Amino acid sequence: MVTGAQGMARTTGRIVALAALCVALAACSNKEPNLMNVKRGQDTPDEFAILPNKPIQMPEDLTTLPAPTPGAQNRADQTPFKDAVAVLGGNPDRLNRTGELRGDPALIGHTTRYGMGASIRQDLAAADLEFRSRNKGRILERLANVNTYYRAYEPMSLDQHAELRRFRRAGVRTPSAPPDPAAE
Repeated sequence: MVTGAQGMARTTGRIVALAALCVALAACSNKEPNLMNVKRGQDTPDEFAILPNKPIQMPEDLTTLPAPTPGAQNRADQTPFKDAVAVLGGNPDRLNRTGELRGDPALIGHTTRYGMGASIRQDLAAADLEFRSRNKGRILERLANVNTYYRAYEPMSLDQHAELRRFRRAGVRTPSAPPDPAAE
């Protein structure tokens, strides 16, 4: 026969075991690690994510229309970056990614002087995914959706005030900078 205290202890034990199981399952998720949780606590729609379409225009010749391709860009879709480049006097077509290197030939020649791997983007993406998987935060941080980006990348960050002091010691003219908060 189970007394009230024993039943309560069993129920509490089951609740603790269930909570531990939930935490363990959340820790083992296979989704891509997201270190920068900018939408944490956001319970309203993002008004900046909604862009109105451009007005629909009738083409001169209906036979020249391209075939519809799902997921591809529509002629009525907004292109804010291209619009900004056009307003500033640039060529918006230069923003189209074709895979070829375009731009200043001297700069491209200097940066590719030791060769260029064809799969550099895929290699960097895989290395970044591995780094984020190793540094995705503690279990409770992941459950609470806490931002762990700055702590993960801190060893790679540059101490701007130490670099400023190093440049000044070397005699390099440097612009004025805000004071070092560690020195105050």
